Amino acid sequence: MFQALYDKTLSWAQHKHAKRYLSLISFADSSVCPISPLVMLVPMALAQPNKAYSFALRTTLFSALGAILGYCIGYFLFEAISPWLETTHYWENYLSAKSWVDEWGVWAVLIGGFLPIPYKIFTIAAGSVSMSLPLFLLISTLGRGARFCFVAFLLKIGGEKLETRLRQYINEIVWGVVGLLVFFGLYHFLKG
Repeated sequence: MFQALYDKTLSWAQHKHAKRYLSLISFADSSVCPISPLVMLVPMALAQPNKAYSFALRTTLFSALGAILGYCIGYFLFEAISPWLETTHYWENYLSAKSWVDEWGVWAVLIGGFLPIPYKIFTIAAGSVSMSLPLFLLISTLGRGARFCFVAFLLKIGGEKLETRLRQYINEIVWGVVGLLVFFGLYHFLKG
């Protein structure tokens, strides 16, 4: 079932506008969109391993530009969006990110840029606490760049062998991820 979707995703990664889509998703992910740029970066790097670092750098650049928008949302619009934010599942994440930013400053942004969690909550939190914008941009670029270049490195060294294995086991991988999401969803539901 998922092999056909996987194959389709790899074909999209070779589309003539794939770089534009990667740029757009990377920008939006750091500010407003819940879709990770990895959904484009991974298949693009698998389809063209010799361009993996180029794709990672593009992802980093547009993610950093999107982080500026997220920062501005937190800095200029936080009071306007906070009532809405409180009604979403992002509120608890935002409070955690804000606490980290309050306590750890730029280190929280650096770590948040590398971790596989919604980065937009860190960009908005950094803006809401008025972190230095130039320092925020530098640290944001370093954190996001480290993450995306690490992914590119893994995909580049895995190459065709990794792509073949992924295609072979994609159904098991996706069902495993779905199972984990259901487990954590039930755990969170029963805990709360």
